[in-house]
Formats: sequence, structure tokens, C-alpha cells
Amino acid sequence: MNGNRGPSRAPREREKERDAQGRELIDRVVHINRVTKVVKGGKNFSFSALVVVGDGQGRVGYGSGKAKEVPMAIKKGIEMAKKNMQKISLKGSTIPHTVIGRYGAGRVLLKPAAAGTGVIAGGPVRAVLESVGVADILTKSLRTTNPHNVIKATFDGLLKLKNEGEMRRRRGMAAGAAQEATETETIA
Repeated sequence: MNGNRGPSRAPREREKERDAQGRELIDRVVHINRVTKVVKGGKNFSFSALVVVGDGQGRVGYGSGKAKEVPMAIKKGIEMAKKNMQKISLKGSTIPHTVIGRYGAGRVLLKPAAAGTGVIAGGPVRAVLESVGVADILTKSLRTTNPHNVIKATFDGLLKLKNEGEMRRRRGMAAGAAQEATETETIA
């Protein structure tokens, strides 16, 4: 028991859904905001929910939903996130190289880590990285704490990542040619 709060529980993770390919999707609610609109008859309350959805294998998306009730806002956010899913380049349980993601005032530093390090990240960044399936990474959120901008900066950084195979294809090099080039450099 935690004082007067009742039994401690694991962080809320909603039921797992499946995407079109049959993979399980993990959705995480990052932020819920109550919005008030003042009208002639009083105040109208609505809720906006920022949600991250991923398959844990390199695909992740985010979405924002608004509704009069929290569950409906979360449901709309999940639908938006599913439509916004993108493929991320990974290298084992970490990322291929260090990168800084930028969006608005937000900056997020993403740095690969050795196996067994874990996810060293704050709230919104952690939600994105756990949903994408990264297990070992070091991060630092810079300049802003706005969850919307932090998530968008994280996505910017993740989309900049390129693994070794992608870079070879981009440069027009075959996998064998790159190995031969390094072997001739070591001999000479």
C-alpha cells in the first residue's frame, strides 16, 4: 500500500489491438488536456488526448483526439495514430546512430546505448520509444516540455535514422562492394 492511495499498479496500458497485418498494437496515452470554451450559457468542457500507437517492431504513430468525454477522445486519438504509422530504422534493440530531432521549440537528443541499458527517457519520449520497440537508448529532451512538440521532435529524430543497409542502397553500393573496399584499404 502507498499511504492512502491504495495498492500500487503498473502504468496503465490499454488492451492490445491488431493492425491490418495481424500484429499486436500497443497504445499509450501520453497526455490528456481539459479544454474549456466559454459560451453565453456557461462553460463547455471537452477533452483532448495525445496517444502513441506502435507494434514494438519498428512501426509507430501518434494522434490527437478531441471529444466531450475522455474515452472517446482516446479512441479518436488511437484511430488518428493508426493512420499516421511510420517505419523506423533500428539496429538490434537500439538505434543506428546519434540524432537530434527538432520541431518548433522542441529538441530531443536520441543516442544509442549498450545492451542492458534500458530506456533512459522522459514521459512523451519514453512512450514513443517503447511503442516502437527500442529497448536500449539514452535521450534528453531539450528546450520545451510541451508533450505535443516533444513527440513531434522525437518523430523527426526517428525518421532521420538510417541503418547501414539503407545508406549503401542510397549511395549505390552493393553490400559486397563495401566490404571489398574496406579490405583493400586495410591491405594497402
